[in-house]
Amino acid sequence: MNRSLYILVFCSVFYSACYAQKEGAYQPDKKLLKTIDKNLADASLQYKVLAKNLPPGKFPKTFYPATGEYEFSNSGWWCSGFYPGTLLYLYEQTKDSSLYNEAMRILNVLEKEKNNTGTHDLGFMMYCSFANANRLQPKPGYKEILLTSARSLSTRFNKTVGCIRSWNGKPDEYLVIIDNMMNLELLFWATRISGDSSFYKIAVTHANTTMKNHFRPDYSSYHVINYNAQTGAVQQKRTAQGAADESAWARGQAWGLYGFTVTYRETKDKQYLEQAKHIASFLLHHPNLPKDKIPYWDFNAPGIPGALRDASAAAIMASALIELGGYVDKKSAKEYRSVAETILRNLSNEHYKAAAGTNGGFIIQHGVGHLPNKTEVDVPLSYADYYFVEAMIRYKQL
Repeated sequence: MNRSLYILVFCSVFYSACYAQKEGAYQPDKKLLKTIDKNLADASLQYKVLAKNLPPGKFPKTFYPATGEYEFSNSGWWCSGFYPGTLLYLYEQTKDSSLYNEAMRILNVLEKEKNNTGTHDLGFMMYCSFANANRLQPKPGYKEILLTSARSLSTRFNKTVGCIRSWNGKPDEYLVIIDNMMNLELLFWATRISGDSSFYKIAVTHANTTMKNHFRPDYSSYHVINYNAQTGAVQQKRTAQGAADESAWARGQAWGLYGFTVTYRETKDKQYLEQAKHIASFLLHHPNLPKDKIPYWDFNAPGIPGALRDASAAAIMASALIELGGYVDKKSAKEYRSVAETILRNLSNEHYKAAAGTNGGFIIQHGVGHLPNKTEVDVPLSYADYYFVEAMIRYKQL
């Protein structure tokens, strides 16, 4: 090929590639971007209110608007990582040093949980907090904390069952909940940083077992699977926080969507991508998903359409869908991002987003924690805030 022809072909290919990229590029909604910028600024002010009302050594759990009372937790509560994680996300967007300083203060309280082998929630607790801190300002100490947390989490893995134990139950119970998919990201990180593949193997084994046993033919998920610890056999499939054993608890479906999206990102194994797409299809095409895309607390909740909505499930869905949209074909990406946009618009309205100075400093209203137990019902929740902020940031990054 002569030089002139080579240049002509090169330019043609380069132009075609650029044109294709331009044609396929996603164009975020400018009005929504402005709303997000305002939301993030408002959220920063809200979290300063929350920080002022937080007792030393305590973490925000929820707030009851009717009585003006807070509910706090200690560092061992599964939600303890969301408060510092949200502070760090907001600092990243606003550069308000007071948010960063508050995050550093509460991380010192949280650090001891790296040795906690009594919970499966170390991904929520330690990755959402210390991994964000390490991402923004890397420190050797953060690496040690996260690796120790991963080792602690790994102690809960049973090779025969092929899962990380979620809840400590009776001697003949080995309980695993769909939420546990969210803790695998910590293990993937640990392999990437340490080179120790044992973390990776535990994570993919857990994902494979969950994919096999947690899901129904329509790709809805059970909440709890009770295994036999000696044989690995499934003993029971049930719910704890859903409306019924065979119902589709909304936040559980969102955990599955998010967890398998992360597992695909970390492994590039197409079976996890297909699983995430199937879960998305179940959610987005379910006849009981409202037009505003804020799901009822359970897709089979009694009293629909009068049943309570769960803003936390919506926020998790939005964040997961934005990421999943980056791994699929153009048509699917458009659908996922469109639904995420709808969720973000509606969570930004006055019904779900708290007015300045209200809601105890929490950002989002109308979350449902554990309705069957009558706890945290129709209240703000720290993880609703975290995934709402994360979803907004991910949307900005598109």
